[in-house]
Amino acid sequence: MIVLHYLKDRLLAIIVFLMSFLILSFLFFLYRYELDMIIYAYMLIGVLILGVCIIDFYRYYKQHETLTTLQIKNNVSLSPFILDTSLKGQDYKKILQAMDQDKLRIIEENEARQKEQMDYFTLWAHQAKLPIAAMRLCLDTDPIDQKELKMQLLRMEQYTDMVLAYLRMNSTQTDYVFREQDLDDLIRQAIRHFSSEFIYRKVMLDFKETHTCVLTDEKWFVFVLEQILSNALKYTNPKGKIMIYLQDEHELVIEDNGIGIEQSDLKRVFERGFTGYNGRIDKKASGLGLYLCKEILDKLNHSIAIESKRHQGTKVIITLDRYDFGILKD
Repeated sequence: MIVLHYLKDRLLAIIVFLMSFLILSFLFFLYRYELDMIIYAYMLIGVLILGVCIIDFYRYYKQHETLTTLQIKNNVSLSPFILDTSLKGQDYKKILQAMDQDKLRIIEENEARQKEQMDYFTLWAHQAKLPIAAMRLCLDTDPIDQKELKMQLLRMEQYTDMVLAYLRMNSTQTDYVFREQDLDDLIRQAIRHFSSEFIYRKVMLDFKETHTCVLTDEKWFVFVLEQILSNALKYTNPKGKIMIYLQDEHELVIEDNGIGIEQSDLKRVFERGFTGYNGRIDKKASGLGLYLCKEILDKLNHSIAIESKRHQGTKVIITLDRYDFGILKD
């Protein structure tokens, strides 16, 4: 079968050879060369052509064998097998080598992504154990501390939302739905989620309505607001204050008068797993919340910044005027 394919692929060369043979025979006949000399010339040409055909067929067969092997097992090193030294053969070789390098790059990226996910889930599992242990302790007390139990259950729900957000954020299929949203409605959703914790911790809330709309995804934006409010509640002392307001017409500010952030930590607060000085004090900190906020807001085409001073509070600023989505307008 491969011989037939070889003959078919070399059909033009065979036709040229046969035409050359006929022309040469005609010239021999025209000039009346002796028969012995004609036979000797044809024998020399035949041996030469046979040798060239054998070498060419061997290369053709090895190329076919290599490509067949690649179809079955795609991790074969290409260089030792591709023997075609023609310009086209070398071009194919470069293409296949580029594909091989691209495959290795994808494998390395997948391995790095799997390692990152493993690190995340390891950290998340340790973080989730703390509210579970606290809930078990509440259940063992008599009478059961209902408020503390609700607080720990709220934390557990938040950690579950974080891991789901992390998985969806890194998925190849996105579920972002961009619409004009009432910013005050989004803020109220996040506040309601922590309403019981505000009451339990006796933290004052000062929410000044913004009366504005924002082009964003409702679910993901509310998730970001919840993460920021969770941090504000965590690091604001009881009877402290959290303020939510709009500044400069397009900057949403969530400000607290809590313990603040060390100046040396401000540049790294959005790094995955970074907890800083506050995290060393609060052993429950994972360093994942602000990392997720930054990643999600980048995808929503918003931006986030933090201003803070130690023992003077923290101000989180979400910029909302980045509308470079490439959406066509009528």
